[in-house]
Amino acid sequence: MEQSNQTSVKAFILLGLSMDPLLQIIYFLIFLMIYVFTLLVNVLLLVVVRVNSHLHTPMYFFLSNLSVIDICFSSTIAPKILVNTLSQDKSISFLGCAAQVFFFLEFAGTECVILAIMAYDRYVAICKPLRYLIIMNRTLCRCLAAMSWIVIFFFAIGFAITTFQLPYCRSKHINHFFCDIPPLFLLSCKDTFLNELAIYICCGSVDIFCFSLTVTSYFYIITTILKIRSSEGRHKAFSTCASHLIVVFIYFGTIAFMYLRPRHSYTPDRDRAASILYTAITPMLNPIIYSIRNKDVIGTLKTKLAIKDPLKWISFQTRGSRGPS
Repeated sequence: MEQSNQTSVKAFILLGLSMDPLLQIIYFLIFLMIYVFTLLVNVLLLVVVRVNSHLHTPMYFFLSNLSVIDICFSSTIAPKILVNTLSQDKSISFLGCAAQVFFFLEFAGTECVILAIMAYDRYVAICKPLRYLIIMNRTLCRCLAAMSWIVIFFFAIGFAITTFQLPYCRSKHINHFFCDIPPLFLLSCKDTFLNELAIYICCGSVDIFCFSLTVTSYFYIITTILKIRSSEGRHKAFSTCASHLIVVFIYFGTIAFMYLRPRHSYTPDRDRAASILYTAITPMLNPIIYSIRNKDVIGTLKTKLAIKDPLKWISFQTRGSRGPS
């Protein structure tokens, strides 16, 4: 009987963001606008890079990878949120939940690695400009991108398999708006210490490696920038670094907050807020922070995509994506 109870879960119930009907409508509109805008700006960036041969450089190659990740990342989470928010049926199948966990881990982990590689790319560009195209050649860029996807794939598939081999007999109600590992652990009637330890070790190793590579790269970048005599050049370089570092700290910080802490410190409301930050807001802001204000991108939007004033258009779209408050 105990074994039957443990294996009888065929679907989970996602409790979502709120049970209040009015708030559900507001959340639906906000997430819909954010999701549409995320798809729009990331696809726009991919098109810009595609149509402008001058942007076929290592930096924009990795930015294109980041845009693909952000599109897939958002599409893993947002459609199910939109459906469940207004639907009476808030269930998700066991396999559907497992797939969501896998793709979430795959895209989130790959984004961490790509962000670190982008920091290294900026290090080579600023600190070794004469050898930049030799070091960051097409073969190396493709290998680094492929390595990011493949390495994280094995982590993601391993965590998904071990998580869904646990017996779930306490409840089938997930106190979250998508299938995530910490709230799933709370539903298991088996001690999850080893699972948590594996996550701490593996996620911690990837996080520390990526964060260390980013910090080391920017240490040398800042050292080099300080040697630049032109104040305008220093300001421009520092501005670019600050934008990247802000995204890195926000992204790595929320990931570490979610996965590198004891289970007893889990609080649903606080964790939902943190999850919204890196599942919805960050994918929307990435293309804006990294490239929309770039002169080459703006020029391509004006000349080849016939957008007369891209900055005003993007600013308008950003305000619209916030939805009602």
